[in-house]
Amino acid sequence: MNRLISTIGVCAIIACAFVPARAADMAAAKQSYNTFCMKCHGTDGQGDGAAAATLATKPRNFTDCATMGKITDETLFNAIKNGGASVGLSKDMQAWSTGFGDDEIHDLVAYVRAFCKK
Repeated sequence: MNRLISTIGVCAIIACAFVPARAADMAAAKQSYNTFCMKCHGTDGQGDGAAAATLATKPRNFTDCATMGKITDETLFNAIKNGGASVGLSKDMQAWSTGFGDDEIHDLVAYVRAFCKK
């Protein structure tokens, strides 16, 4: 009986490891980006939005693959959720924890990553 329970437990762990990750909703992320992020980060993610000139720190250029490659998804997620200062980036990047759910933030991370075309 113990062997059967152990086998079932191992199978359950293996099955969980192969559950596909949730696909990003890029259409919704694009809409969120255009509504909330584009004013600073720009239409094409180059950090040249209309409000960028008013900020003390130039917004991140998402098309700079060399720089973006050094920033983890976790860091981007936390910068969006908790603000730039929470991850040692600009305090001008406000926190969006009350505006977006975690899944929406993960979608935004995927959308922002798409600006870098290698």
